[in-house]
Amino acid sequence: MKRIILALTSLSAFSLAALAGNEKAKPDNTATNQRDRSGETKTSGDQSNSPADLKTTQAIRQALMKDGELSTTAKNIKVITAKGHVTLRGPVKSAQEKAKIDQLAKSAAGAAKIENQLEVQRSN
Repeated sequence: MKRIILALTSLSAFSLAALAGNEKAKPDNTATNQRDRSGETKTSGDQSNSPADLKTTQAIRQALMKDGELSTTAKNIKVITAKGHVTLRGPVKSAQEKAKIDQLAKSAAGAAKIENQLEVQRSN
């Protein structure tokens, strides 16, 4: 009985060590988080609750969701509208996605001014 318990314990420890060795390093978002807390950039908390601004944000978000060519990453960008001014923020996979989102936002936003702060992700 002691041998079985010892064998199972050893096997469990070996399995955990193997899993820990395969774990990738997590990305460091410290600089992004500091930038967002500084108040110099727009965050979702800056979204206006005026009916016109909410309608603009909704129209852009719907246009992004309808586009089957955009990646999930691109569809999850921040769309922040305040006083008729739209800010697009977040990562996208390519320059083509960045341009496509800009085009969709301009079409959906009507007269609203678009500020494209999207960042193209670096390939690993």
